Amino acid sequence: PPRVASVGEIPVITAVAGGQLILECPEDAEPPSHIEWHQEGSPLQEDSHRQVLAQGRFLQIQAVQAVDGGEYSCRATSALGDTSLRLRVQVHG
Repeated sequence: PPRVASVGEIPVITAVAGGQLILECPEDAEPPSHIEWHQEGSPLQEDSHRQVLAQGRFLQIQAVQAVDGGEYSCRATSALGDTSLRLRVQVHG
């Protein structure tokens, strides 16, 4: 499983090149929130390599590559307010 370490305020997740990585956006609002994922500040584009699952709660990256490293963020918006998470992915291997 990926290891999580903190650098300042942003957790760092270590992924192995060629493996699978699943990132979770903490979201427990009822009704469920609208969740958006960003990579390096830009809206994440889904493709066969990167897929958003469970109405946005998870981001799954298949066959991790060096280009998948960097800062990710998710934002969950609901009637109760916004929740956001930032994390950094480092790819090794």
